[in-house]
Amino acid sequence: MQTFVTEAVDWPETAPDLREQVRALVAAHGERDPVRRANCWTKADAGFSKRLGDAGLLGMTWPTEYGGHERSQLERYVVIEELLAAGAPVGAHWIADRQSGPLLLRLGNEDLKRRWVPAIARGEAFACIGLSEPNSGSDLASVRTAARRDGDGWVLNGQKVWTTGAHVSHFMIALVRTEAGSERQQGLSQFVIPMDAPGVTVKPIIDLTGAHEFNEVFFEDVRLPETALLGTEGDGWKQATAELSLERAGPERYLSSMVLFLELVRYAGARQDMALQQLIGRLTADAWTLRLMSASVAAKLARGEDPALEATMVKDLGNSYEQAIPQLVQAAADFADADAATLRDVCFYLLQVSPSFSLRGGTREIIKGIIARGLGLR
Repeated sequence: MQTFVTEAVDWPETAPDLREQVRALVAAHGERDPVRRANCWTKADAGFSKRLGDAGLLGMTWPTEYGGHERSQLERYVVIEELLAAGAPVGAHWIADRQSGPLLLRLGNEDLKRRWVPAIARGEAFACIGLSEPNSGSDLASVRTAARRDGDGWVLNGQKVWTTGAHVSHFMIALVRTEAGSERQQGLSQFVIPMDAPGVTVKPIIDLTGAHEFNEVFFEDVRLPETALLGTEGDGWKQATAELSLERAGPERYLSSMVLFLELVRYAGARQDMALQQLIGRLTADAWTLRLMSASVAAKLARGEDPALEATMVKDLGNSYEQAIPQLVQAAADFADADAATLRDVCFYLLQVSPSFSLRGGTREIIKGIIARGLGLR
């Protein structure tokens, strides 16, 4: 049985300077609204993403040949940890920098890599992921969107849903069925689809807070060149599930509610409230443990290992933590107190959106099944 083994992380000597650099960029941006700073990796600001690109803080681990900076996984971890803890608006470039760029570098042909990767590193190209489809729930293998060969290219038809950031993205990496009559995980391939291609339509899905994060994306006779195929035809399922490992262990899995935690610390301040102090202590201890687990995964990635099971565990535990914070704060704080206005606003916002935290990157039921299989329990 495999277990999660944490390790002492040898943080790079450049970490202090990187932290100061990120804090200066965030301070210069000037976003002060604590509600907008909560769950910040869904908040898009193309201008801020461009400033990060200009500062060399995107594509940090990628080859310089493709616009990257050949820095370490742990240096990148330091940067994204600082961005999330500060509540910086990183939603525009988040998916492209986290997983689309690495996927293109690993599986893309030269045409795809030259077109998209340097632009991602400059903070000028953003990406979305086309996995979920209507009436499929969390069953990603229930793919009906299909691409058929036509001459020297492909013709794509179908629909994706719950597509985060499609309205600000320049391209999508989508999982589609390329073998007629195939079922489930068989006969699937991935394509890189420019969002301005004729036949691509994006329609917004507005959430209960009035925010526009999700979208429906329709494909109607979208013509793609042969070079739009990512990796190997028919290997789409294996490629897409491997990609999810990049999505599951980062600090975004436990820092979505960190702004609320910091507001709780501010509110508790000089109050001699033992219940609040105990809650802060409990949340701090949990955050410290999750940080160690998440950083351990980053260290394993830096060594070229594939910590897919550990990443899945971090996602499950991290999502539970960030979903629990607003509920615990609501139970502990006195929102009738005039000093609690900001704390209340952030808490109410997160109470509305936090149920979705355990959906993105795989539902809790799917994640627990993966963990059980990894531990030899099924």
